[in-house]
Amino acid sequence: MPTGKVKFFDEDKGFGFIASDEGSEVFLHISALPAGTTSVKPGTRVEFSVADGKRGAQAMTVRVLDAPPSLVKLSRKPADEMAVIVEDLIRLLDNIGGGFKHGKYPESSNGKKVAALLRKVAEELDA
Repeated sequence: MPTGKVKFFDEDKGFGFIASDEGSEVFLHISALPAGTTSVKPGTRVEFSVADGKRGAQAMTVRVLDAPPSLVKLSRKPADEMAVIVEDLIRLLDNIGGGFKHGKYPESSNGKKVAALLRKVAEELDA
């Protein structure tokens, strides 16, 4: 069976193209993807069978060999760096909590900085 990489795939339109290792381009319809798969990312290595369609070569049965690595996961901070950031965040929130116990909200500029920091840490944890 030939192999190649997904050149592009439009999930909304339900099709894309595979750049085969032999150098040809093969049409990829969503129906050729494995059961339960609705999309493939560009760069995904696939193995496929080919049939001649109305407009040229068309992939009939596709098997995903390996997906490209997630750019988000590659850009994540190492866990030991996140440990330090979370510990500092806990200290910062403890200080703010002490102010709340005395009936004081943090200053507006400080509150905005803490809120932005919380959002960034949440994004990092969610990646």
